[in-house]
Amino acid sequence: MNTPGRRGRATIEDVARLAGVSRQTVSRAVNDMAEITPSTKQRVLEAVRTLGYRPSRFARGLVKQDTTTIGLIISDLVNPFFPEVCAGVLAAAEHRGWHVVVCDTQYSLERELTALEVLSHQADAIVGYLGNTDDELERHAGGVPLVLLERPSTSPRLGSVRIDIEGGVLAGMRHLVSSGHNRIGMLDGAPYPSQSGRRQHYLSVSQELGLAVDEGWIFDCDQSVAGGAAAMEALLGAHPDLTAVFAFNDLIAVGAVQAARGLGREVPSDCAVIGFDGLQLGELVDPPLTTLHIDKRRIGELAVEQVGLILAEQTSAATHWPVVRPKLVIRRSA
Repeated sequence: MNTPGRRGRATIEDVARLAGVSRQTVSRAVNDMAEITPSTKQRVLEAVRTLGYRPSRFARGLVKQDTTTIGLIISDLVNPFFPEVCAGVLAAAEHRGWHVVVCDTQYSLERELTALEVLSHQADAIVGYLGNTDDELERHAGGVPLVLLERPSTSPRLGSVRIDIEGGVLAGMRHLVSSGHNRIGMLDGAPYPSQSGRRQHYLSVSQELGLAVDEGWIFDCDQSVAGGAAAMEALLGAHPDLTAVFAFNDLIAVGAVQAARGLGREVPSDCAVIGFDGLQLGELVDPPLTTLHIDKRRIGELAVEQVGLILAEQTSAATHWPVVRPKLVIRRSA
């Protein structure tokens, strides 16, 4: 029977609220699915009995026994970085018998929130590259477990797979300094403030290494080869005495190499260029790109592992933040 004062049929949201869990956890308990502890299942079923909740035949038809679905939100499917992350998520999910639904936001904060709202009704958990604030993300995720990729979280309810950006920037800048460079600019392609860590660490590491540094040596650009080329031309036009450039990612770095050579500069003798990501594309350009290589598939695998722990309630989101550490790969551009 329904609780006093209630009108109409009890909903899954009512059960979730009474049991103190998410809609997805109620669904897993009602459908006797995996990834839920016995104590949580018992609490949900007690709430079901208290409210007299009956799942609709339609809702049951949408749920397959023992099937978990992950929503994956990426920023740009055309950027070769993201398909490798997707491959890691898909492989790890397939190993567990899970399904994956992918959304591409095209770096739009509005599309991102729309994707969260859609996936909150389709997925048991969501992982993704997200630029909105933690509070905004939680509101639109509707209680679905959420794991952020390549950014920390200020909320104890959100998981995170982090990149050791500071360690990567330090390794790259030390390499440039050891090669004789002390006037190093940066091409920054961070689309959101939450992803501006490379700029911040470029500035702090420069100071740590005793380098002269000026925020005017940082030029913003699109995350593309064309964006990197245009920004490199502008940067060297404004500061022709720079002898090296640290790029936000490899796509930008490839464009920077092309622009430098187009301006008659030899790479790396006149101007060294270092990237960040470790795309295969960097091996194909002339000269091959020196970069901070990130194991992109591992990011996806770790995200799925964290989802598994959160769904099984073996850890809270904030107690298990795995970190992927970039590795300096020295080629001929720096």
